[in-house]
Amino acid sequence: MTTRTYWLEYAWLDPTVEPGVAVTTEDGRITAVRTDVPTPPPGAEVLRGLTLPGLANAHSHAFHRALRGTVQVGSGTFWTWREVMYSVADHLTPETYHALARAVYAEMALAGVTCVGEFHYVHHAPGGTRYADPNAMGEALIAAAAEAGIRITLLDTCYLSSGFGEPPNAHQLRFSDGSAEAWAERCAVLKERDHARIGAAIHSVRAVPAGQLATVAGWAEERRAPLHVHLSEQTAENEACLAAHGCTPTRLLADHGVLGPRSTGVHSTHLTDEDIALLGDSGTGTCMCPTTERDLADGIGPAVALQRAGSPLSLGSDSHAVIDLLEEARAMELNERLRTRTRGHWTAAALLRAAGADGHAALGWDEAGTIESGALADLTTVALDSVRTAGTLPRLGAETAVFAASAADVRHTVVGGRHVVRDGVHTLVPDVPQALAAAVEALRG
Repeated sequence: MTTRTYWLEYAWLDPTVEPGVAVTTEDGRITAVRTDVPTPPPGAEVLRGLTLPGLANAHSHAFHRALRGTVQVGSGTFWTWREVMYSVADHLTPETYHALARAVYAEMALAGVTCVGEFHYVHHAPGGTRYADPNAMGEALIAAAAEAGIRITLLDTCYLSSGFGEPPNAHQLRFSDGSAEAWAERCAVLKERDHARIGAAIHSVRAVPAGQLATVAGWAEERRAPLHVHLSEQTAENEACLAAHGCTPTRLLADHGVLGPRSTGVHSTHLTDEDIALLGDSGTGTCMCPTTERDLADGIGPAVALQRAGSPLSLGSDSHAVIDLLEEARAMELNERLRTRTRGHWTAAALLRAAGADGHAALGWDEAGTIESGALADLTTVALDSVRTAGTLPRLGAETAVFAASAADVRHTVVGGRHVVRDGVHTLVPDVPQALAAAVEALRG
C-alpha cells in the first residue's frame, strides 16, 4: 500500500479555487482532500502553482506527430494532407510505432495530459499481412503509454473500405481486417490493464459499410466500452453518404444503433439541425479538436449548439500539430467568437471540464477528472509565475489556465499518485525531445 500526501499551493476544486489544499492518495486514488492548510504538512510533496485535475486527450493519432512542421505550409486540402499521412503510416512497424508513441505520450505528460484516447487503425503489416501477434501494433501503444506514465484507452478502429462500396486502397490494406466480424474477433483478444482500457471505433461511415456498423456497435455495447467515430469532418463525406444512402452520416449512424451515451462523434463539423438533435437527444458526446480542425482547414463545428442539445464536449489534439489541451480549450471558445463575432460562449470552468472530467468520461474513465475523495489521483500543476501567467489572479484560476497558460507552463503531472513530470522534467523518459527526434528520424528512413 502506497500512501502519499501532496500540498497544492492553489487547487481548482470545481467551481472554485482554494489556497492551501492537502491531498492524500493511497494506491493511486485520492483518499482525502483538506482545504485551509496554509503550510505543507510534514513529508508532503509541494506543488507550487495552480493544480487542476489531470487532463484527458480524447482523440489522438500518435503517428501523426511525425508530420509536425512538414505539412503545415503550402496549398491543398484535407485530402492532399491525407496522402502525406499515408506515406508515414506505410513505414510504421511495431518497434518504430512503440518508440514514437512512447515519445509522443511523454510529450503529452509534459503538457499535463494524464489519459489519452488513441484512435488506432494501423493494425497489420503493409499489404494487410497480419503480424504473428495480430494485435502487435495495439500492444505497442499500450506499452508506450505505460512507459510514458499515462493512462490509455485504446480505441481499436474498424476500417474496411476506402469509400462507400470501394475496397481499401494500397495504403489502407494494413488498416483492414476484412470484415467487422474479423475485427471483433481480433479485438476480443486485447486485455485491459491497470493503466489501459479497450474501446472501439468506427473510422467513419465511408470506411465501414452500413451493414457492418451494428457489429461494431454491438461489440462495444456488450462490453460497455467507449465507441468513437470520425463524423462529418468533411463536406465531401456528407455528400458521398447522401448519394449512397440518401441520408447524412449522423442519421446513418443513428439508424444502425451507433449513437448513445457511451459514443462520441469526433469533429462533427458539418452537421444539419436534425443531426445536432440526434446527437443531443441520444446523449452522444462530441470531441472537438480545434488545432487540427484549423490546421486542416476543416471548418468550425457547432459546439455550442451540440452542447445545448445535450451532447457532452471533450477535446483532443488529433494530428498533434499542437499538443496542448489548454490551447484546445481556449481555441474552442475563440473559434466560436470568430464565427459569431460575440464572446463568452463557455465559462473557463466549462472549458476545463471538457479538457478534464468530460474527456475522461468519453474514454471510459468516469472516476478521473476531479480532485475529490475516491477519484483517481491525477493532477496537473500550472505555473503562476511564467511570462504568460505572471500577474494573473490566483482566485481566477480557471481563467488563468484557459486564457493565459499553455502546455509550456505545466510544472508537475501526477498520474495515479506518482510524479510523472516534476518541475517540468519527465521522470520516466530522460530526454523527450531527443526521443521524439530519434523516433521521427527512424520513420523517415
